[in-house]
Amino acid sequence: MKQHKKGLALWIGAVLLLLAGALMAGTSGRTESVQEAMRDAVLHNINQVSLLGLRAVNPGLISAFVVTAFLLAAAACIRVFAIPRFQYIPGKFQLLVEEAVGLFDRMAKSNSPHRFGFLGAYIFAAGAYIFVGTLFELLGLQAVTVHGHPVTLPAPLSDVNAAIAMGTLSYLVILSGGIAGNGPKGVGKTLKEFSLPISMSFRLFGALLSGLLVTELVYYFVSLSFILPVVVGVLFTLLHALVQAYVLTMLTALFYGEVSEVTHKPGRKG
Repeated sequence: MKQHKKGLALWIGAVLLLLAGALMAGTSGRTESVQEAMRDAVLHNINQVSLLGLRAVNPGLISAFVVTAFLLAAAACIRVFAIPRFQYIPGKFQLLVEEAVGLFDRMAKSNSPHRFGFLGAYIFAAGAYIFVGTLFELLGLQAVTVHGHPVTLPAPLSDVNAAIAMGTLSYLVILSGGIAGNGPKGVGKTLKEFSLPISMSFRLFGALLSGLLVTELVYYFVSLSFILPVVVGVLFTLLHALVQAYVLTMLTALFYGEVSEVTHKPGRKG
């Protein structure tokens, strides 16, 4: 019991020392204002990264390439090395994979029981990309901008272009379900939800960008950049990774099931 109290006292003392040092440090001394720092976090028009020496691009595009390569490599390794060794009594890794696949498969079946094969595969891929891509920013990988300054690679979907691409792709998947289920009539049913890709895109972009902006604001001031950014960054990132992956996949499955359901005309009596 005494050891626990001693350890707690040391921990509190270390925290107080860090806070005292933060308060004594004052402001950050950055040349750019906080408005410029946050504007660049949205538009990425200053801290751009060279893409293989071809052109300057947003750091989010580099993040998207890294996350996509990681997911493809992980999928290939699981298929080649892990799945052939799966057993009737699952181990921990097999149970984790089966639960992840089963979660999205059940979501697809419950929302689109008449047509769920492709839907389950898509929402699993989309959910995995959003979840892993959001957690990617926790790694803090660095890149060098075209101006020679270091910059931390953000989550891919914190770039509005990536969010629009994900929302548009999900809408096209919903449109394909409507065509497969009802032919040309399915196109009309899907086009009624013309605001869906916009809402999906900006929901993703706004949620992930809010965490990025809060973290940028905390890091901007030296007096806040001790301990607090770790708590804020991890909590925002984990929350957004879970919530946004669930929201987009659920909306896609829900609308896909609605537009792909076969409509029957009432028969005439007599």
